Amino acid sequence: MESLNWRLPRCFILLSFMFLVVDGQFPTTLEGPFKPVTVPVNYSIVGKVTSLPVDKNPLLRPTVEFQPEQISLSLSSNSSSVWVSWITGEFQIGDNVEPLDPQSVASVVRYGVYESGRNNQATGTSFVYSQQYPNEGLESYTSGIIHHVLVTGLEPDTMYEYQCGDPNKTMSGVHYFRTMPSPPEDYPSRIAVVGGLGLTYNTSTTISHMVANHPDLALLVGDLSFADLYRTDGAFSDCQNCSSPQAPLQETFQPRWDHWGRFMQILTATVPTMVIEGEHEIEKQADNQTFTAYSSRFAFPCDESGLTLYYSFDAGGIHFVMLGAYVPYDKSSDQYKWLEQDLSSVNRSVTPWLIAAWSPPWYSTYKEHYREAECMRVEMEELLYTHGVDIVFNGQVSAYERSNRVYNYTLDPCGPVYFTVGSGGNENNLTLEHADEPGNCPVPCNTTDGFMGGFCGFNFTSGPAAGNFCWSEQPEYSAYRESSFGYGILEVKNQTHALWIWYRNQDQYSTGADVIYIVRQPDRCPQLN
Repeated sequence: MESLNWRLPRCFILLSFMFLVVDGQFPTTLEGPFKPVTVPVNYSIVGKVTSLPVDKNPLLRPTVEFQPEQISLSLSSNSSSVWVSWITGEFQIGDNVEPLDPQSVASVVRYGVYESGRNNQATGTSFVYSQQYPNEGLESYTSGIIHHVLVTGLEPDTMYEYQCGDPNKTMSGVHYFRTMPSPPEDYPSRIAVVGGLGLTYNTSTTISHMVANHPDLALLVGDLSFADLYRTDGAFSDCQNCSSPQAPLQETFQPRWDHWGRFMQILTATVPTMVIEGEHEIEKQADNQTFTAYSSRFAFPCDESGLTLYYSFDAGGIHFVMLGAYVPYDKSSDQYKWLEQDLSSVNRSVTPWLIAAWSPPWYSTYKEHYREAECMRVEMEELLYTHGVDIVFNGQVSAYERSNRVYNYTLDPCGPVYFTVGSGGNENNLTLEHADEPGNCPVPCNTTDGFMGGFCGFNFTSGPAAGNFCWSEQPEYSAYRESSFGYGILEVKNQTHALWIWYRNQDQYSTGADVIYIVRQPDRCPQLN
């Protein structure tokens, strides 16, 4: 039985914030906009990106046949339900392989309230997916059996225990999770947010720190396993341009997903984990298929409606909108129409907080991926602003940055606060250069992402950067930036105050490098709904 000690009790968590109090006060967004801060690069942490060994635990496959592995939880569109996912059986790689039969093993979850017995049972679906390469010399992949089971009838803010597997073959060990609290007054105590994880020693530090901080919910904002940086023979390739439309196929070592899933189980089997795709999840294969591994391995709230690349869900008094940057987002697209309808249906008296997340950032000042998602911003920013989105989380850039409240590159007290948190572990290295530093401004035509398409990165027409593509100094909308590996924790305290803490890997897990209260002003900034 896995230990429950890290989940109970919670009261000692308050001790971790004692270091943050200065004269009894936290900084708040009401005191902003803040003068831009750039933390000097700590070069002692640069260049130490080493992959974890795949021939050692916890990356090794279980030795018991049909032992459930890569167990993960995710929230449903119904607050009284939770998805449980896992994999059984071994993947196959090569030509003319015989896929495992999904019907050969059952998909069962036995569960119950903590310490009351696992007397309830739910069943689900199972399937396999393939990553196919018609080119000679590229080895195709077929997954183990993937199981998704929807567990229903759960009570809010309640600890449950569960096992998954096939009762006639092998069941997993006992795992635990806590359901989300009831809106509108209650919120998840701690929400962990991270992007760009990969499977390195930096990833290991990030996840171990994150688990030690006891989150109730985790958001992974793109670039998860980085399997696309490995060729089909398992060799690292650092193929930065493989996802472009010009590339006929994108090699990707799918077993990397299995290694990643085993490693992440320390978090995902206990903490509901919500993901959104990044550029490294594209993984183009035969017949122009994309996002196959991503869409297959995770269960989504929208599995009831068939959407996986963008969706929404509630967690207590928070409405989350997860957007896809690599699917059409213009005003005539299905995603835009869905977003318009979803935002219009939000009841701010039930879910006062509105949080959006996607992978490539709109307000990053780093040279890497600078203004790459500009077309997405042009199409969608006004919609998010008019509906009063409070916070935006992004990944992709391997660094940390917090914005002042901003709209259309202009300081605005009613704009969202943007956080870039794409440095969870990575498979390359940290991003160090800023676009506003001498000689670093990219050529506009080179900033367009080939997969997202379009060109919208024109010179600014007003403000301090008027007539230029880049600012000549750190932009006024950029409040804090630093190049370090880490993750963030969001604690929503009530309908107007949420505490954000950025944790760096080089620090102790109880020491935050950037901390601020995000304060909503619904009277000053009325929303459409």
